Amino acid sequence: MDPISYSPRRAAQLLKTEPKELTSLLRKDAYSALDLLALRQKMRRMPPELGPRCQLFLNFKGGTGKTSLSTSYAFRMAEMGYRVLLIDLDSQGHATKCLGLDGENFEKTLLDVLVKRTPISDVIVQSGMPQLDLVPSNLTMSTVDLALMPLAGREFKLRNALREVEGQYDLTVLDAPPSFGLLNLNALMAAADLIVPVLADFLSFHGLKLLFETVQGLEEDLQHHLAHVFIVINAFNATFKLAKEAQEALQQHYGDYLCKTVIRQCTKFAQASSEGRPVFVADPESKGAQDLQSLIDELLGQLLKGGGKGKPQA
Repeated sequence: MDPISYSPRRAAQLLKTEPKELTSLLRKDAYSALDLLALRQKMRRMPPELGPRCQLFLNFKGGTGKTSLSTSYAFRMAEMGYRVLLIDLDSQGHATKCLGLDGENFEKTLLDVLVKRTPISDVIVQSGMPQLDLVPSNLTMSTVDLALMPLAGREFKLRNALREVEGQYDLTVLDAPPSFGLLNLNALMAAADLIVPVLADFLSFHGLKLLFETVQGLEEDLQHHLAHVFIVINAFNATFKLAKEAQEALQQHYGDYLCKTVIRQCTKFAQASSEGRPVFVADPESKGAQDLQSLIDELLGQLLKGGGKGKPQA
């Protein structure tokens, strides 16, 4: 990721202070991400304690904008002062690319951790954003399900691997491919929270039904209970009648899990991802960035008060 620079006005906004107070502590024409972190610590504007906790972005249906959301979410949480580890589980390496990195440049991926017993600390790379680290992915990850098959305790490999860095991060964000296999089973078994981006269309219902059946099976067969399940509508266009009808249906059938915040359709989001930048870097004033910030505020409100979203039912 290219070096990040903040204007005095933007830095003051992020620190929730006045520009005068900011310049009294450190006067600059532009502030780096490291400057912002140092000022946050000096001003005691660090975020409330959240973790350590692991959150999984997953939907068995593809094309829901999951990776664009998860990477910008992870970036923003780091920008707010949390220590974040983003793990790219997809062999296409899209989360890696969304941070401006090329997965093919890295020799080791999560495959080495889960199958070859490489310590996860040996695979973690810096993203270029302070407080945000990455486990990259590339095409070598395409064989991970097959490689896991004969291993004992194969469902718990990721959860066990994360114990090595427990306490080093406030938040671990998992970006999963839109499929079900041993890799995503590992992700579900490691996660405390499940975040499910959906589109406001009726094809989303089939994917949600299958996902909830899977979660219920984990509870019954492996005694793993998710603390929270959050469904978030992404790329919503209120001018489409079908989108409104789908939103109403989601509210009716999955209202206990459906977030109040809706991420509106935003070309800046897609453009930012294609350029290898989180939306908060590309255009922090865009409606996509504003909506994602509202979603973060909503999720933090639930997590910090310990409120749940009910027990998933198939």
